[in-house]
Amino acid sequence: MSKRFITLSGIGVFLVAATAALAAEKPRPPYPHYWMSISTTNQSIPGMSEEMAGMASMFGGRGAAFGARRDLQLQVEGPRVVQEPKAEHLIPAGQKMGDRLPLLTPKQEPGEYRPEQRGEQPEKYEKPKMRMLIYWGCAETVPKGQPKVVDTEKMSPVEFGRALAGRTPSPQTPPMPRKGWTYADWPNAEDRKDIPKDASLVGPHQIKGNYLPDISFSLDQKRDFMAPVEFSAMNKTAAGAWQFQWKQIPTASAYFATAIGHNQKTGEMIFWSASEVPETGFGLMGYLTNNDVQRFLKDRVLMPSSRSSCTVPAGVFNEAEGAMLQFMAYGEELNLIHPPKPKDPKQPWNPIWSVKVRVKSSGSSPLMAGDEDSGKRRRPAKAADDDDSAREPSPRPEKKGGGMLDGFRGVLGF
Repeated sequence: MSKRFITLSGIGVFLVAATAALAAEKPRPPYPHYWMSISTTNQSIPGMSEEMAGMASMFGGRGAAFGARRDLQLQVEGPRVVQEPKAEHLIPAGQKMGDRLPLLTPKQEPGEYRPEQRGEQPEKYEKPKMRMLIYWGCAETVPKGQPKVVDTEKMSPVEFGRALAGRTPSPQTPPMPRKGWTYADWPNAEDRKDIPKDASLVGPHQIKGNYLPDISFSLDQKRDFMAPVEFSAMNKTAAGAWQFQWKQIPTASAYFATAIGHNQKTGEMIFWSASEVPETGFGLMGYLTNNDVQRFLKDRVLMPSSRSSCTVPAGVFNEAEGAMLQFMAYGEELNLIHPPKPKDPKQPWNPIWSVKVRVKSSGSSPLMAGDEDSGKRRRPAKAADDDDSAREPSPRPEKKGGGMLDGFRGVLGF
């Protein structure tokens, strides 16, 4: 009896202690999150100077997309709802955009409700017909085992998705409108400005608002606008390989390159990436976390920041109508939480705010060589009996000013 009593008493003491511990571990109250997304983009043609790009932009159309551009997106969410939300971002003088940027809460427009009608038939799903050739690696010639062929006619949708799937970055969920919270951003409907070419984000930053605590932090050169992607050379060898070089970006942590082409005769899409292992790169054309950059460097998917050249193997785009090169440079993101997490796990920790600053630079250019032969390849001569009016057009992405590249912007996230 005594042993049983002692055992039951011990269990009782343990349960009381556990209950007290759980009661002490109250869930942390929600706190505001602030994101700065900093990007540099540069769409170029080898040999086109900045002055030429500026002149082309005066005439609109494709020319307007050429040249380096800086973009900045500010997003905040606070766990409070107020009648008239107000917030602003006080910026350093070096940014040359005034002394503050207004963070505005978008107005919610009522959505149109359309009740489902009985007897409505869902739209018929037609299986797309597409054949893709996937190459990878910087080399003079195509390695054995390539290309990887993806054919929708011979695959189920699941198999097709798996064949195209590449590395999956860590999910990133920026601030957004949601119930019980106040959201604001810049640029917005009432304020949007071009970023000056010589603007700098280095220095003190402060966010103020009537639904936020004061958020203060400073940015260094690693989190400033990255230098634009610039290709210093792009040449086609006698064997048919494409060699391209780029100017190193001082604040880059890693690089990634991919190219897309289209064989008009066969209708095949051709993908190539600089990865040393099979990789489409669909998930790598945006911001990456620091851990993802290190993980993909270890996987030999990304190129180290010390690299400055790569070669697209001969034969990859020989039969393509054209090819567009896309290039990514990843910067080092900054993650702050105030107050910082204490080293002692027993010490209580209630964060007041968090800040994420992520940085990238991207560039694009058609694969071109500065010789007559490359020009002939881009514009094949017509046969004498070639009649455009009688020719049956081949299936291809819809052109919207930017041609083939625009057809893939939604797929690759450029």
